[in-house]
Amino acid sequence: MRIALAQFNPVVGDIAGNTRKILDLAHQAMAQGADVLVTPELALTGYSPEDLLLRDHFYRECNKALDELLELDGITLVVGHPVKLGHERFNAATVMRDGNRLGQYHKMLLPNDEVFDECRYFTPGGAPLVFQQDGVNVGVLICEDVWSLDPAAETADAGADMVLVLNASPFHRNKIETRHETVRYRVEETGLPFAYVNLTGGQDELVFDGASFALNKAGEVVAQAAAYDDELLIVEMADGDLQPASKAALPCPLESVYKTLVVGVRDYIGKNGFPGVLLGLSGGIDSALTLAIAYDALGADKVHAVMMPSRYTADISVTDSRDMIERLGVKYEEIAIWPMYESFVSALAPSFEGLAEDTTEENLQARIRGTLLMALSNKTGKLVLTTGNKSEMTTGYCTLYGDMAGGFAVLKDVAKTLVFQLCHWRNAQKEIIPLRIITRPPSAELRPDQKDQDSLPPYDVLDAIMARYVEENLSAAEIIAEGFAEADVRRVVRLLKINEYKRRQAPVGPRVTHRGFGKDWRYPITNRFS
Repeated sequence: MRIALAQFNPVVGDIAGNTRKILDLAHQAMAQGADVLVTPELALTGYSPEDLLLRDHFYRECNKALDELLELDGITLVVGHPVKLGHERFNAATVMRDGNRLGQYHKMLLPNDEVFDECRYFTPGGAPLVFQQDGVNVGVLICEDVWSLDPAAETADAGADMVLVLNASPFHRNKIETRHETVRYRVEETGLPFAYVNLTGGQDELVFDGASFALNKAGEVVAQAAAYDDELLIVEMADGDLQPASKAALPCPLESVYKTLVVGVRDYIGKNGFPGVLLGLSGGIDSALTLAIAYDALGADKVHAVMMPSRYTADISVTDSRDMIERLGVKYEEIAIWPMYESFVSALAPSFEGLAEDTTEENLQARIRGTLLMALSNKTGKLVLTTGNKSEMTTGYCTLYGDMAGGFAVLKDVAKTLVFQLCHWRNAQKEIIPLRIITRPPSAELRPDQKDQDSLPPYDVLDAIMARYVEENLSAAEIIAEGFAEADVRRVVRLLKINEYKRRQAPVGPRVTHRGFGKDWRYPITNRFS
């Protein structure tokens, strides 16, 4: 029995387009002698349709698509889709061949943590599904079902000889290794081989990295699809086990993060139909990395960088920005903001009389830049990419309606220390970021001789505290007990809390950790818990 794992990139809500992709993949699979084609979880609709799942018409369109797939002859299809039965909705997989429905499986375990809220939409299934193909009893599981023993054990008890797992498993750091380890546990517990298929592509803040694979009864990886690319991975079940097949090399940890950001930008822009992107280039490391990612995702012809110098912008910032532009060949212009700034200050002078200068004047510069970028966006239709990183989002070291103005926050889940690592990794492939941008001390350049570390703890300290508090859910006391200075911890936690209202207004951005400031961070703005 030959199985084709259809790793591909659907578009949420494009049921007709996704159906055409599945049919095309089925024909490719048949041409390669496959007996079974397995799609990822909710492949028919894309993952996740969110509140589209509350609309009855959505299910009617899904049913039409399933009827169309049912007409295909010559191969068994295992297709992921939502289904509504009476008043209940299920995350389902239907098995069909030559006009016959051989069975339908309903996902048993519904994740309701991190970025997942499937309990909002679905009812859990209650029974395993095993179908027969060429004398082999094939079990079906969906994503979360493989992360716990019970569904796999029930499938084994129902007589399965092997298990197919349909997945919509988004990327976060070290996720590929975690998937291998988790499925290996199921192999050890059941004694069965497993074939695991995953989505690719970006969907709002989630990026699906593919990397589908198969494990034999010994828990060995016998087949491995590439990460991030669409692929038909063919595996063969013979002599009671999955046989060795093609094995793609997997990216290193930094390459995985970088590619996730590239795919996130590429698909957010492409799937939403924007003609290109705009971004403010400052001569600093964050905007340089954002520019590099945009260039790699979209190509030079769809990227427009704007330098908006003020009196406080260092000459080397302009020089280094021009240097990077020459290396990439993207569209570039410079718009001086100081005349506009002076006009604002003059207009506000009566209201500000008797008040000392403070961050108000700094934020005014950032907001002028945001206004210019949004005006260019309105005129051209291009989307503004913001350039702030996760460390800044944590502490509020960003300006609402200023550098936060835009449609997609590329580095929203990327800590400052990781920004440096990604720049070095990208330059190791080909040096496109001038070295001085990476090595000079970070500065917002909104006042004379300003440095980020004048206002924040050192980034290695800040990021370590942030990771423990935001991503690991440790308390301030627990972090202090690890040896961090109490003043630093209390300061970071306080800044995190008082800037929740800013984060609530920030654009979405690709998730690369297991806890980003998006779906998986839901704190009340108004709260007094300390």
